[in-house]
Amino acid sequence: MAKTNNLDSLGGLMYSTNPDLQEQIIQSQTLPPTQQNLRVRLDKKHRGGKTVTLITGFVGNDKDLQNLERTLKNKCGTGGASKDGEIIIQGDFLIKIISHLQVEGYKVKKSGG
Repeated sequence: MAKTNNLDSLGGLMYSTNPDLQEQIIQSQTLPPTQQNLRVRLDKKHRGGKTVTLITGFVGNDKDLQNLERTLKNKCGTGGASKDGEIIIQGDFLIKIISHLQVEGYKVKKSGG
């Protein structure tokens, strides 16, 4: 079985000084849960007064981010979204999300007040 290379998705590009491209290569690799440093906090800003639980600090590709989002939404029984390395879960589920992420092996810290 052939081993796939991250450079294959870039069309054979070998070197670039573009920092955006280097960040894209790094984010295409998802770190294991034990190496992830996630921050969980409650947020109300720019949301019409509604409370959401915000998970930041995820390092990896969008597919793995969406899988984690889906798991957390199912665990909490609510809606949410994910983009740019952040997961937004509707409602105040701070304690439930922190405990679930710790069981899954993630390094989690409560952030904010």
